[in-house]
Amino acid sequence: MKVAIIDYGMGNLRSVLKAVERTGGIPLITRNQLEIEESDKIILPGVGHFRKGMENLKELGLIEILKNEVMVNKKAIMGICLGMQLMMEHSEEGDVEGLSWFKGDVIRFNVSDKYKYKVPHMGWNTLNYKKKVVETNLNNEYYFVHSYHVIADNEIDILTTTVYDYEFVSSIEKDNIIGYQFHPEKSHLPGLQLISNFINSVNV
Repeated sequence: MKVAIIDYGMGNLRSVLKAVERTGGIPLITRNQLEIEESDKIILPGVGHFRKGMENLKELGLIEILKNEVMVNKKAIMGICLGMQLMMEHSEEGDVEGLSWFKGDVIRFNVSDKYKYKVPHMGWNTLNYKKKVVETNLNNEYYFVHSYHVIADNEIDILTTTVYDYEFVSSIEKDNIIGYQFHPEKSHLPGLQLISNFINSVNV
């Protein structure tokens, strides 16, 4: 499977590339339209500011390319961290519109005790599955680094939640689109399994 890892200037892409290689995919870091169109699947990674992410996608002409591949051609895509957040309608980080592939917003953590619950939420945490999944170990932990999280309007889009002071959406899924707030590429074997599932499945 040829996997296009979208390069829009937001974060280190090498760890994602290595994870795809380890799980049997053929990765290509790219912002080229033809290479994206010729790929079998797409990964939209990202670390950083929501507004900057959307500005970069727009300046590089990637918004329409991704929209056509994902929404028209129904190519499978995985969003990671900021990549997942960009799939929403709006973020209060920079007060800017997103790709609007999912209904909902991105908000900053509003913790009850800022000394007990540091922001960003950084470290290992578990997932609470809201959909039936084939998961052999539901106690697996995954690596998070983020100050903002998703509020999904449609409950059916929520794949998992995680608790950090309160429950928040940690992954979303709809048709050919899946997004992870955590970093599967940094989550050892459990994370690699999620990437493998994405690469090797017929659908998402």
